[in-house]
Amino acid sequence: MGQLKFVDSAKIHVASGHGGAGCISFRREKYIPRGGPDGGDGGRGGDVVIEATSQKGTLLKYHFNQHFKAANGMPGKGKRMTGASGDDVRLVVPPGTMVVDAESGELLSDLKDVGAEFVVCGGGRGGQGNARFVSSTHRSPRLAQPGGEGEKKILRLELSLLADAGLVGYPNVGKSTLISKLSAARPKIADYPFTTLVPNLGVVAAGEDDSFVIADLPGLIDGASEGAGLGHRFLKHLGRCAVLVHVLDPSRMDFDNPTRDLEAIVGELKAYDPGMLKKPKIIALGKMDLPEGKEALAAFKKAKPRTKILPFSSFTSQGLDDLRWAIWKVVSQREASGQ
Repeated sequence: MGQLKFVDSAKIHVASGHGGAGCISFRREKYIPRGGPDGGDGGRGGDVVIEATSQKGTLLKYHFNQHFKAANGMPGKGKRMTGASGDDVRLVVPPGTMVVDAESGELLSDLKDVGAEFVVCGGGRGGQGNARFVSSTHRSPRLAQPGGEGEKKILRLELSLLADAGLVGYPNVGKSTLISKLSAARPKIADYPFTTLVPNLGVVAAGEDDSFVIADLPGLIDGASEGAGLGHRFLKHLGRCAVLVHVLDPSRMDFDNPTRDLEAIVGELKAYDPGMLKKPKIIALGKMDLPEGKEALAAFKKAKPRTKILPFSSFTSQGLDDLRWAIWKVVSQREASGQ
């Protein structure tokens, strides 16, 4: 069985229902030959509502089905009977989905939390029946309103993962193994680049009652800010993270320029969104079980003596607790500030 496809963007067409027409009717019953107007109002058209739910993890559904229309309201009837309202269409999306007007580029709603919802297209109002138009000078109006038109929009749905911490680094530097050690996540792990093609989320325990969400995202490559590799699809998921964890690999280190990989990653983040550089960052050097681990750590410290770096090994568990608590310290500070 193939790997489930992770879809984090979709373009859809939505339309709300038209309102039902008002009714022109006069009361005609035995013994009441000249009954007055009794035409009822039309029903309201259905809305298009987008709701964030924990039951959805991707936008895959909207990759295959892009057209959604709510039901029209029913016309009014005699005896002042109002027509039934049209059924709403409710589109469920993962938390963290942004709803964007595809034509204007305007952000219509950011559905960050489970249960958040947004009426993106309101249904047309129901038309008034002729019973509404009776006056002292017009006792038998033959006038009723048509139902109001519904709305139509073309939307772009953009999912940005709700992770507290994001692992950043080149392919095959050990991010997937790290998240598997820190959390219960079980990503695919292998010794070749781009093992991670979709984001993996893991919940990391921080004490008895606290936890945070960490994201293992597809590895950066040079030119990612311009769309190379997984490019923008990768970088946009870092937007909500409280802290970025830069994972370095001693086997990739150029000992003549020990900060090369770090500077390249920072450069890609800056080119994509300069605001990324304002986020707190933690620098972690993995694979300390390798023979070159100590040499790489010493070289980095010599090149950046005032920059803190946390060494760790997912294989031996060396330094994992220090890294976990360093991440939690930043995440908890953001939670305390209410951001």
